[in-house]
Amino acid sequence: MTQRRVLQWFAAAFTLAALALPAAAGAHPEECASTNALTGAPSAEWFADWTAENDGCMSAAAVRGFDDSDAQLTAAGAVDGTPNLTLTSNTPKPAPFENTADFNSDLAFEDGYAYGGNYDGVQIWDVRGATPRLESFIHCPGSQNDVTVNDGILVTSTDSRRTDDTCASGVTSTPSAPTTWEGLKIFDVRNSAEPKFVKSVRTDCGSRTHTVIPERNRLLVYVQSYDVAAGRYECDGDHDKISIVTIPKKNPRGAEVIAEPVLFPDGGNDGTFGTLRATTGCHDITVYPEKGLAAGACTGEGVIMSIRNPVEPKVLANIEDPNFAFWHSATLSNDGKRVLFTDELGGGGQPTCNSTVGPNRGADAIYDISDPSDPVFMSYFKIPREQTDQENCVAHNGNLIPNSKGRDVLVQSWYQGGTSVIDWTNPRNVEEIAWFDRGPISETALVLGGFWSTYYYNGRIYGSEIQRGFDVFELNDSRVEGAENFRYRTLNAQTQEKF
Repeated sequence: MTQRRVLQWFAAAFTLAALALPAAAGAHPEECASTNALTGAPSAEWFADWTAENDGCMSAAAVRGFDDSDAQLTAAGAVDGTPNLTLTSNTPKPAPFENTADFNSDLAFEDGYAYGGNYDGVQIWDVRGATPRLESFIHCPGSQNDVTVNDGILVTSTDSRRTDDTCASGVTSTPSAPTTWEGLKIFDVRNSAEPKFVKSVRTDCGSRTHTVIPERNRLLVYVQSYDVAAGRYECDGDHDKISIVTIPKKNPRGAEVIAEPVLFPDGGNDGTFGTLRATTGCHDITVYPEKGLAAGACTGEGVIMSIRNPVEPKVLANIEDPNFAFWHSATLSNDGKRVLFTDELGGGGQPTCNSTVGPNRGADAIYDISDPSDPVFMSYFKIPREQTDQENCVAHNGNLIPNSKGRDVLVQSWYQGGTSVIDWTNPRNVEEIAWFDRGPISETALVLGGFWSTYYYNGRIYGSEIQRGFDVFELNDSRVEGAENFRYRTLNAQTQEKF
């Protein structure tokens, strides 16, 4: 099969009533949160179509131009949803992670423990019972602390310039290589009550996220990064490569970068085909080792890759979509014949679930990849409930729920849009079968919050809520019958296993 670039030439029928400011940091919600203090009425130039520079943060004036009059949600802090999805437990963020700026991020699971990333470190929860219990924590600042765990080896991503590679490091604006550090940190969590720092691995352009391919004697780690901020080491403009790190299981201290494959030798999407952002690196890659496939969400485009030789991933197809502002993440169907990509319009910190933005932006897009070299667009999905201007809301992280009926059922987070469960077995007729929503954190101001991740693991759904802590849900629906019979020792959502 040869590499093919697929352009979706359907009409991008999307006109905003207000124009956003130039992008500051796509898919970097803490940056967008800090821009909302901007004031002042928009000039005439504001009232135009969304353009290539506007995939990131929006000013307060732009947000005031959104029409959220159809939002019919409960008051701040209240709960609404469907009766088949029940919140059974909420545990607030524990010290020292209780501050508003200490955002909860992603989740990983192993041996009945949940590892919750946070911009200030990692929380380790015992989830073998109905109510989570805090086993221990690692205080180690370094956004965004994306997490994976395999065979007692915990890996975290650091994507902000630090003074050094220790957990006592500080933030620095110095861009020069000898005095700053970004990359991976490795911990030994075989004794979850006493996690131990093992090794750091510096990677070019830092590590926004990472994905693990477990092998018998080692872990292969794909490191994804892009131009979050200017002046970062080996991250000038187009960042067309990923870093591959090997971690020997018997000697994690021997971890090192072994390859830096270039995925976009032609520079990728240059932003001239109606899409909103040029390709400047990858935000996330989901691998399906059993199928030898991977799907990459790479800022300005989606890619389908062969990972038959995982050290030399091969791009089979590139996808561009004029309705996508920021290709954020991907989920493959259980049979590997379809892929669901997410668009993180507004960087995760903006209120894009309203009638102004509409149903096809900040949404999921599903493609048929029966022929991985020739993806075929099938449909979009976005939660049908409009949110207020006080709620950051856009498609974000989730995973498949195993079931005995052979259905593709996804639980997915939508920041302050709550969590949604969809059946996308029929990719042209996606059905939402359950949802949960607390309403806005504040009724008067947009406070960054909501679900970063919601994942199914061994009978329950777990949610990492940026501000409101760690949630546990039970789902009762015939379409996921038998899900509790599928037991996983390890779950990293971006490393898929067949059920």
